[in-house]
Amino acid sequence: MKRTVTLDIAGARYRLSTDADEGHLKGLASIVNERIAQLGPKAQRSAAPAQLLAVVALGLVEDLQEAERRRNEVESVARETITRAIERIDLRLSEDAELARRATKAGEQRALEADDDDAGDAP
Repeated sequence: MKRTVTLDIAGARYRLSTDADEGHLKGLASIVNERIAQLGPKAQRSAAPAQLLAVVALGLVEDLQEAERRRNEVESVARETITRAIERIDLRLSEDAELARRATKAGEQRALEADDDDAGDAP
């Protein structure tokens, strides 16, 4: 259900009709205001609010792109690590299957030899 939320950003009040959580929106507005404060008092006095907002918007987009780059890097490393782990597991399973095949074959061979020995012992 839409409701009106008022946000104070860069000294101006903005009324929004939204479904979003008011507390969340106010938190976002607070981040924007913190970024403006980080520009310093001289920038705040000499620049128009729209200029301040543009600088903050560019900074936020730059941060977003950097976060996406880091996320992609982490995903790539994770994918490579998982692929190597799967390859090691597959190799180990193949080795175990080969050992089981050899053990079965050796067991069958011993059984045949035992049958031959039993047949030779028969009167």
